[in-house]
Amino acid sequence: MTKEQFAALEKFRDEYKKKCDEWSALAPQLVPLQKAAAKNDTPDYPIETPVVYNTALDAITQNDDIKIIVIGDNPGKDEQLAKNQKYLVGQAGKIAQGFFARHPSLGVDFRKNAIILNKTPVHSAKTKHLKYIAAQNASARDLILQSQLWLAKKTVKLAAGVGAQIWLVGYAELKDKGIFAPYRDKLKEAAITCKPANAAALKSQTGQKAAAVWDALFVFQHFSMNRFLIDLRDFCAKEGGLDPSGGFDESALAKKIAALGKRRRDEIFGA
Repeated sequence: MTKEQFAALEKFRDEYKKKCDEWSALAPQLVPLQKAAAKNDTPDYPIETPVVYNTALDAITQNDDIKIIVIGDNPGKDEQLAKNQKYLVGQAGKIAQGFFARHPSLGVDFRKNAIILNKTPVHSAKTKHLKYIAAQNASARDLILQSQLWLAKKTVKLAAGVGAQIWLVGYAELKDKGIFAPYRDKLKEAAITCKPANAAALKSQTGQKAAAVWDALFVFQHFSMNRFLIDLRDFCAKEGGLDPSGGFDESALAKKIAALGKRRRDEIFGA
């Protein structure tokens, strides 16, 4: 990263850490709700971090080359453990890491070239549990909403500052009645108007002129349960992008991923 890009990252992570500390004041109200939400469909587990800041942000240095910002849903059981407090460290994260490792043509090391964020730092064992938590407590409901709006706006500024694509993963809860619809709407509002500070980097990654961060924003199925890979393979089978053996054509893979991400973006946000 350049000095200016790293400064943008430092500003974001300092602000985010402070917001997570602020939001953590609601922990006494959140923990009983998080436990109740998981009671019927999740084996008992210790809730150690009700609001999770991604400590992996603190390990990023100016020498790192950030290419993508991957936005998951919210911290799950593994992410909230005190020994972790990092995003996408469970099975979905391992699948994502493996995908990029198998396709070096993309030039992305998932643990070195990607910033991992969520739509809210509020923990739940399953994303659908957030609806229960929000329905039971007005303060929790406001926290889930306000954290989404804050993160959507700040993530766009971060992408502009470091010159990185945004990969928004997870589909169902971004729809109109989903818990993350507010995040979706605020992200679009901010991305359409925010011009990247490093337009050349965005242009080389997306294959198009990045007039705004919106041009470098893509939507995909989640990495969990291989949904991202299944969707990409189906897309390439229909649109071209597989080699004669049925594997991905590495020479076309980056463009196919961008095309799929734009198509899914139009489906979620509207063309």
